[in-house]
Formats: sequence, C-alpha cells, structure tokens
Amino acid sequence: MQSFEQLLEQFSRYFNIRHFPEEPATLYEPNEYFLTIGGKRIRPVLCLMGNELFEDINKDAWHVGTAIELFHNFTLIHDDIMDQAPLRRGKETVHHKYGENTAILAGDVMLVTAYEELNKIAIHFLRPILTLFNKTAKEVCEGQQMDMDFEKMETVSLDAYIRMIELKTSVALAASLQTGAILGGAGERNQHLLYDFGRKLGIAFQVQDDFLDAFGDPGKFGKQVGGDILANKKTFLLIHALETATGSLKEELNRQLANNAPDKVEKVQQIFHECKVDDWALELKNKYLDEAFRHLEDIAVLTKRKEPLEELAHFLVKRDY
Repeated sequence: MQSFEQLLEQFSRYFNIRHFPEEPATLYEPNEYFLTIGGKRIRPVLCLMGNELFEDINKDAWHVGTAIELFHNFTLIHDDIMDQAPLRRGKETVHHKYGENTAILAGDVMLVTAYEELNKIAIHFLRPILTLFNKTAKEVCEGQQMDMDFEKMETVSLDAYIRMIELKTSVALAASLQTGAILGGAGERNQHLLYDFGRKLGIAFQVQDDFLDAFGDPGKFGKQVGGDILANKKTFLLIHALETATGSLKEELNRQLANNAPDKVEKVQQIFHECKVDDWALELKNKYLDEAFRHLEDIAVLTKRKEPLEELAHFLVKRDY
C-alpha cells in the first residue's frame, strides 16, 4: 500500500501536462495558468487511495482523478468570481487577471473537459461513476448556494451549517473515495462505508479549518488569522458562541459583530475562550473523526490496507496549518 505522498507524486506527474488546446488562447490560457498555481490535489489522490484499498490501481483511476481535479478547479474559478477574490494561493485569480466574462467561460470549459476525461473510462464503470459524479456536482452547487444564503441570515443553526459543509466540502471527498472503490471492485456495502468515512472526515476537517482561522499560528496557517471573524462568517465557532453566550458576554459579542474595530479579532477570540468554544470545537472534531474511523474499521478488507487512509485522516484534522 502506498502513502498519500507517494500517490500525490505519481498523480502530479500524470496531471501536470497541458489539458487544453492552443487556440483560442484567450479562452484556454487562463485555465492553463490557473492549473499551474497548484493545489493540494487531495481529491484525485483520494480516488487512487480508494481504488488501492481494494485492488491494484486501475488505469481508469487516472482519468477519473483528472476529472475530479478539473471539476474542483472549475468550482474554484467560479467561487472566486462570486467572492470577488483577487488572489488564490497567492496568485491572481482568473477573473482578476483575465476579466470576469472570460473567467466564466474558462470555468465552463474546465467542466466540459472534466466530462471528456470521464468519457475515457471503461464502459462498465461509466454509468456508476457518472451517476455519482453528477450527484456530487449538484450537491456542491447546493452547498455553495447555502453558504451564500447564510451571509444574509442573522442566525444559522449548527445542523444547517453542518449540512452546508457536507454539501460544499465533504461530499466531494467522500465521492472521490467511492469512485476509487468502484474502480477497485468493491461491493456496495464497502463503497458506502468508505463514502461515509470521507463524509465524516470532511466535517472534522472543516471544524479544524474554522478553528485554525480563529486560533492558528499565522506563520504556519498561511493566511490572516481571524479573517472569518472580521467577515462575521458563520463558522462552527461563531454559531456555538452565539448559542451559548449569555448576559454581558452575548451583548459584547453582538457589539463586536456590528462593527470592525481594530481590536475586533482579539475581542472575539477572548469571547470564544470564555464560552469555551475552543474546547467544544476540539470535542466536535474528535467526534466526527471517531465516527469516520468506525466506518473505516467496518470495511471488509485487511487492516493493513487501511493504514494510509488512517494516517491521512490524522494529518488532515490534526494539522496546524
């Protein structure tokens, strides 16, 4: 069994080629530019790991992994437009560099190219993988819409936020693993257990991400700590603080949310500490991680084959950056 790092190196070598025609350059160069910015490539490697959990890697896994990565980058191009973000991984976003209209078309053609990759796989795999791919694509759009809707809402319940995270983040991780399992010949029960492992892991990952945004080390985290606080973003931490804060603490929290004073981040961090939001987030993250591992444990393959996924899960939710 290979580690995430070993498979990442192999996938990067496979993926780092030109994916689009030369002409019209005004349409295709923006996508080539965006793909060179890089990324963690977690989703396609999860596809390879899901495959290798059950059987040697099928050659079609490289096409499916490529489709997954192209789809992910399509969502990022369009997300950046919706967020009006000037930078992605420290480089200019496509709409900022090439214009919004071009970025919309570039994202569209990125999605079409993802489907072209799927069309290269063996016919007996095409229907189950395409069905899962399409279901996941729709759910990611639903999650993005929910996230935008939350920006206009005064309060968001924890259950609603978790559902949004499932749709926007978790289902893509889960589906990446399940597509690999399909290619590896896994039975339906094992496929669904692996999917649920990825779904719960995705929620734990987001809890950690929200925590790091509020309390991470800026030198390691790679972006401004407290960005979610400044934006009043409804994260796991803020939702729980709004539910648990009472009296003067609740009044102070609402006062901080209503303005952008220079010391807003420090003040809200202090309120989070007093509400014990940091301890609660750690417990919540571990709850979902434990549930994920129970699903992985129930998969009917040798324990040894599961070790790379266990190691990756621990890394993703215990990272400090």
